Amino acid sequence: MVRSTWLRRGISLGAILLLGVSLKACIGGPDGGPRGTVQAPAPSVAADAAATGGTRIGAGTVKVALVVPLTGQGSAIGTALRNAAELAIEDFQKPDLQIIVKDDRGAPDGAREAAQAALADGAELVLGPLFAANVQSAAQVVRAAGKPMVAFSTDVSVAARGVYLLSFLPQAEVDRIVEEATAAGRRSFAALIPESTYGNAVEAQFREAVARKGARLVAIERYAPGNPAPAIGRITGLITGAGAQADALFLPDTPEGLAAVAPALTRAGFSPGRVKPLGTAVWNDPRVFALPALQGGWFAAADAAGFANFSQRYQARFGAAPPRVASLAYDAVSLSAALTRQYGSQRFADATLTNPSGFAGTDGTFRFRPEGLSDRSLAIYEIRGNASAIVSPAPRTLSPSGT
Repeated sequence: MVRSTWLRRGISLGAILLLGVSLKACIGGPDGGPRGTVQAPAPSVAADAAATGGTRIGAGTVKVALVVPLTGQGSAIGTALRNAAELAIEDFQKPDLQIIVKDDRGAPDGAREAAQAALADGAELVLGPLFAANVQSAAQVVRAAGKPMVAFSTDVSVAARGVYLLSFLPQAEVDRIVEEATAAGRRSFAALIPESTYGNAVEAQFREAVARKGARLVAIERYAPGNPAPAIGRITGLITGAGAQADALFLPDTPEGLAAVAPALTRAGFSPGRVKPLGTAVWNDPRVFALPALQGGWFAAADAAGFANFSQRYQARFGAAPPRVASLAYDAVSLSAALTRQYGSQRFADATLTNPSGFAGTDGTFRFRPEGLSDRSLAIYEIRGNASAIVSPAPRTLSPSGT
């Protein structure tokens, strides 16, 4: 991994690349944008960025663009991403890097124009945009110029060779939770999945992950958000009672959705002690921890310790708590600086960016696949008594893709 470069600067890897705040603050949504509450960054920073249409961070010779919304939709989050990039440059102790910040105005046309302007300014790599449609628009320009992009969308449909997603992809969470469940001896899976874009994404990955592990898929039922009772009724006999055929139940829904699902499961006689509830990072919320039907349940998410450290330092620097996705910009800029220092003219080559060993980041180890998707090392949390605790730490190294 590209760890030695970061460590040689005399700052510990933990201090530089392990940053974090609670996952409940903001988790990437299936449309490529964030969801959850966001505290606005320092007004002076936001006003300066809006007035100039962007800023430059650092004075190095290697130019990298950061394309984010500084005005329009997502502007508060975009400004936080810009702040995180500044923090990364400061932590890296004057790397030979210059970040050209461009405002995409939260719109596809703005993203395309921002990318064009960044390339005209000499950017060798584009970081961002945030929203899926904006990534798609900017990527047309960036790929045509033969430059790579590291985007922050969670919509896997915008990933491509040369367009890498550094985001919290639900597919990685599904793989990790199925892997842990099968390792613990769970061999028969059922699922209750909401009829939503997120549900569609996780269902496809869930089917693939269960098959890859040689486990049995007992049943999958879909339900309209907020109305899980009919779907639960159709599989009650498979997940309740002494004759339950499933020994794990996958429930990839938000805290709001689970507020309806969990009581309905309890009324149907579901016992989490008999059939293990399984979820994704959207479970990381106190409202979920309080649900009786999910006690003893497991979910996959990034280790929160790294982001907690980052959040404290960000707040001390900018006077406001960062949204969850802010660490992505920090990691993207830190990676850019490390590759610039270590790889010279090959710093942003596809072979460099897709190093199978991956890179150490705020939220753990990550790597880019050649097709643009990313893998992350994730922890397994267990819900117990209105809280959650890690029962399987995030691995320090990533296993080969597809295992």
